[in-house]
Amino acid sequence: MSVTAAGISSMATRQILSELAAAYEEATGEVITIESVGGVDAAKRIRAGEAFDFAVLASDALQKLEADGHLVPGSIIEIAESPMAMAVRAGSPKPDPLDEAAVRKAMESAKAIGISTGPSGTHVQKLARDWGLESEGVSRLVQAKPGIPVAKLLAEGEVEVGFQQLSEMLGAPGIEIVGLLPESLQPGTVFAAALCKAAVNQDAARAFIEYLVSEETAETKRQHGMTPL
Repeated sequence: MSVTAAGISSMATRQILSELAAAYEEATGEVITIESVGGVDAAKRIRAGEAFDFAVLASDALQKLEADGHLVPGSIIEIAESPMAMAVRAGSPKPDPLDEAAVRKAMESAKAIGISTGPSGTHVQKLARDWGLESEGVSRLVQAKPGIPVAKLLAEGEVEVGFQQLSEMLGAPGIEIVGLLPESLQPGTVFAAALCKAAVNQDAARAFIEYLVSEETAETKRQHGMTPL
C-alpha cells in the first residue's frame, strides 16, 4: 500500500502518533508514516529540505521553522500540552509530596541529573542556573543524546534523578515516576503540527493534522500523559 503522507516528529509524541496513525489508516485507508527522532535532529532535517509533508514538534520549534521559511505559513496547529515529570531509578527513595522544595532538594542532592535535548532539558538547565546549582563550574546535568530517553540514563545508573516529558517516561523499564512537577515549575510545553514547505502530499497531510486535533483523539493523548487542547 502506498504512503499517503509522511511526517517527522520528536520522540515525545512518538507513541501517540503511532497509535493515531494506525487508527486513521483503519478508518480512512490513508497510510501515514511518521519518523520520530530527537527534536533537534528533526528541525535540522526539515531545514535541510528533506521531503516531509508535516512535522509534529514543540510549538516554539515550529514557530522558528516557520519564521525561517521552512513551513507553510499559518499552518501551525496546537495538538496537546505535555507536562514534565520527575523520575528516579526503580527502588530509589521518592520525595512526597513533590513540591518545589522537594524538586530543588533532589537536584541539589543528586550527583548526576538526567535531562533531554528538548524543551524539558532547556527548562531544567534554567532551573539549575536560577537556583545556583552550576556555580561551581562543574555541571551535574547529564544530557541524553538526541532520541535517547532520560529513563535509559536512570535505569542504567548514569544519573540519580531525571526530568522529561511524562509521555516519554510512562512505561519505561527500570524507573519510577515520582510525579508531575508542581505547577509553579511546569514550563507549559505545547506540541503542535504544521505543513512543511517541502510537502508533496499537502492535502493528505492537512487532513491528518485535522484528525490529530479532533475530539476522537483526546483519550489517546490522555493515556500517554498529554492534555488535549
